[in-house]
Amino acid sequence: MAKLRMKKIELIAMLTDSKKIIELLQRRGVVEISKNTDEELENTNVTAVVGEFEKFRSTAAQALDIIDTYAPEKAGLADMFSGKTEVEKHEFGREAMQMEKVMGAANDIIRNQKIINESAAAASQLEIKCDMLDRWLPLDVPLNFRGTSTTSAFIGTLPYQISAEELEAQLPERCSVEVISGSKEQTNLFILCSKDVYDEAESILRKLTFVSISESDSKTPLELHEQYKQDMEKLEEQSEEAKDNIEKLSENRKQLQFVIDYLQMRKEKYDALSGLGFTGSTFVLTGYIPEKYAEALKEEIEAKYTASITFTDPDEDEDVPVLLENSRFSAPVEGITKMYALPAKGDVDPTPVMSFFYYLFFGMMLSDAGYGLLMVIGTTIALKKFKLETSMKKTLTMFRNCGISTVFWGALFGSWFGDIVQVVSREFFGKEIGSIALWFEPLTDPVKLLLVSFGLGILHLFLGVAVAFKMTWDTGKKLDAVFDALPIYLIVLGVAPIGAGMFISVPSALTKTGTYMLIAGVIMLVLTAGRTSKSVFGKFFGGLYALYNTATGYLGDILSYSRLLALGLATGSIASVINLIGTMPENKVVKLILLVIVFVVGHIANLAINLLGAYVHTDRLQFVELFSKFYTGGGREFAPLTVNTKYIKFKEENSND
Repeated sequence: MAKLRMKKIELIAMLTDSKKIIELLQRRGVVEISKNTDEELENTNVTAVVGEFEKFRSTAAQALDIIDTYAPEKAGLADMFSGKTEVEKHEFGREAMQMEKVMGAANDIIRNQKIINESAAAASQLEIKCDMLDRWLPLDVPLNFRGTSTTSAFIGTLPYQISAEELEAQLPERCSVEVISGSKEQTNLFILCSKDVYDEAESILRKLTFVSISESDSKTPLELHEQYKQDMEKLEEQSEEAKDNIEKLSENRKQLQFVIDYLQMRKEKYDALSGLGFTGSTFVLTGYIPEKYAEALKEEIEAKYTASITFTDPDEDEDVPVLLENSRFSAPVEGITKMYALPAKGDVDPTPVMSFFYYLFFGMMLSDAGYGLLMVIGTTIALKKFKLETSMKKTLTMFRNCGISTVFWGALFGSWFGDIVQVVSREFFGKEIGSIALWFEPLTDPVKLLLVSFGLGILHLFLGVAVAFKMTWDTGKKLDAVFDALPIYLIVLGVAPIGAGMFISVPSALTKTGTYMLIAGVIMLVLTAGRTSKSVFGKFFGGLYALYNTATGYLGDILSYSRLLALGLATGSIASVINLIGTMPENKVVKLILLVIVFVVGHIANLAINLLGAYVHTDRLQFVELFSKFYTGGGREFAPLTVNTKYIKFKEENSND
């Protein structure tokens, strides 16, 4: 079906039903609401309400992050694929009534987190103070000690190493110096002087760059050190208590998740209300809806509410959103199309066009039946066992289909985890097994694989040209469609047997036929490519320029498909090397043990690396080689009002599937 046909929707209903109708539309998720532009209708300002929802949601999200930090939920592989929690509408309403209680728990969680942070900051400061006190621990007087009735004391440091005797020699008489601790960079000192030489001693010390310790506490360094340690222990106890509180409050995890989604839904609902137009007693909603959902939605709303709904076709100049819908075979690669760009108004959806070749090329690049089998088994189990979200389901289905293609190509090429079948038979049973390929082995005949790659590439390019032909034909420009496509077919098909003759023997009749086709294509291209030019000169040189572009462009495009050969050979070659490494020891027991270890580790790594390579290069062949022939892109994705949640979903959400 490709692009779904869109309709414009206009809904007029009673103002008292506005919130209920918006909630219904949100659960259905099939209407994109447009902003009201009718100046005769009033708009409503919901900024304050939306701001409150965002504030509460931020609080709940912060609390949930804290819980995940201090009491992480043990999640297994099943939880990763289980998707959102389904809730009934009545359950949703019941949970919403508990919001005040849950927000209270959220504030308690944040408060305990604040205690932990403040305790950590205070403990860090105390630790710094303890480190500074370590050098003063031998001092048995308080650091704020300044002397007695007859003496004056100096407690401080000099920024260099000095002995007590050296310093006493520079100070006045009746001064005693004690080195508390020291290093090459600093000396910590206690100096006691008679009061009558205090001023002289202070002047000398100032010249020596002496720095006094600033401390107001009247405790000795050892007493202060012990006090700080006790304070740190109290802070640690306080922090642990707060952590325990958070762990107890982690029982609110599910409720917090619900509140986050609930507030997100409320926020988006009020955002939608801001786009409506209002009169004294009614409201008007306009937007876009896929045609396939239109009548069912109309019947449901008109049956429940006093409302009138009309559908019309969008104007040609409207920015109509794009929603893709494809067959079960093509739908899994819709994400690849979206990665590039959604189709513009005049484009066809390239998803069904590229899907077959996407699977084909992916399997050809990975090209190991063992790897493909693992992909098929793993993705099939996940698809059958877990309740997956739509996007994840499509992704896994795509890789399952790619796995089937990989099994197909791997069987044709005889690669099952490389040459493990032949290796095991030879090394452990003493029997030589020949090729198990259903067609041929690329490692022994790479030229054949290269020609197959070029052949498939030509078919891929021809598909793009054919789509361009149909798009032009459908616009009524039938002659342009023929002149744009036929010369390319003739030139490429004419060159193909000539180029193949460089590698293999080609029947002369085929080469001769190709030559005639090439000449016919060149003549047609030169004579018709410049047809839009008004002058004969412009027509002729326009044709020559088109011939140059066609020759260089299609040559480069076709050569790009050699990556099918390169990646296919890489996978098989590395797999064979892995098997070879595992069979290097002579002793069969050691050989078996090593082979098992190398087989598991090596092939997992090889699968991961080449899986990524196949994915990237298959995408490239679609984006660069195929899309360039007919696809523009630039469409806007359909963005309906929906239940845009992270943790929960309504069971009725799938009613439109």
